[in-house]
Order: sequence, then structure tokens, then C-alpha cells
Amino acid sequence: MPYFRLLAPVAGLMFLASAWADDDPRDAFWNQLGELCGQAFPGEMTGFSRPGDDGWLDREVTMHVRECSADEIRIPLHVGDNRSRTWILTRTNNGFRLKHDHRHADGSEEVVTWYGGHTTDPGRAWRQTFPVDDYSKALFLGNGLEASVGNFWSMEVHPGETFAYELVRAGRLFRAEFDLTTPVDAPPVPWGHE
Repeated sequence: MPYFRLLAPVAGLMFLASAWADDDPRDAFWNQLGELCGQAFPGEMTGFSRPGDDGWLDREVTMHVRECSADEIRIPLHVGDNRSRTWILTRTNNGFRLKHDHRHADGSEEVVTWYGGHTTDPGRAWRQTFPVDDYSKALFLGNGLEASVGNFWSMEVHPGETFAYELVRAGRLFRAEFDLTTPVDAPPVPWGHE
């Protein structure tokens, strides 16, 4: 009889482990980000290790979860009057791809644009990380940005609290956080997307 009493809790734990395995954190992350669609949020730089990044400190920073479909979410980033940046997150068969669309004031593409990476594991429901991809490494090397070939980008969604964007590599940290508790009016459409 004691043998069967021991089996019941073990069987219960196995059931729970199986149920947790079925919950794909990528689905939760995508759904949480999608729930922000159409909204804009104020942000600030909360971590940086390079003096050139401190130009964000005295500017209004806003992210706008502007366009959402079943497999793509576009998030323009506004830093002061600069509307040149858009994060593009795509759902793929085995994870997510993050690309950075950078534009000049006339809407034409900058030389260093469409760089990013692809997730390599399921991540977490609240955080996904994108190691730099081969296209981006070649782009960086071709434009004298050798240090960037070690980039890792991350995005976090803490529902009802914050969204975060982070870049890390050897000797570099950049992190911005956005307040999901206080939506703001959507900024103008980014350059090149009118």
C-alpha cells in the first residue's frame, strides 16, 4: 500500500511537467506583444555603457506597436524628432526574427539597415533573445562595425508593467524600458512608411 501512495504524487508531478512542456513560451510572448497593438508608450534609457548612447537622456522616447498581423509586428521607435527606427519582429516556423529598419529623413534606407538576429531557443514567455545573424555580421564587417558581430538583442514584455529592448555584446550594454501603464498618443508615422 505505501508503494501506491508514493506513485500518486510522482504521477501528478509527471502530469504537471507534461502540461508545462505543452505551453510554448513563444506563444505567450507573441500574444502579450500583440495585445499592445495600436498603442504607444513612453520610455527611457535605463542602462548604457557607451558615452554616445547618452544622447537619449534628454529626449522624449516613444515606442508605437503600430502594425500587427499573424506573423509580423512593427514597432516604430521615436527618439525626440528622430523617426528613423522601426523594430520588425517576425514569427517564423522555429521562433522569431528581429530586424532593424533604419531610414533617412526622406524615407530612403540607411546603409546599415535590416540588421538583426533570430532566436535559437524557445526563450521565456516574458523575454526573447536574438543573436546576430550571418546577414548582419556581413553588413557590419562591410561597414567597419566589427564590434557589432557579437550583438545579442533582447525584448521583454511584462504585461501591465514594462516593455524592454536591450542590446548586449562584449563591452557594450544598452537598455531602454517603456511604461505600459501609461499609453500616450501615437507619434507621427515613421519616415518612409507614409
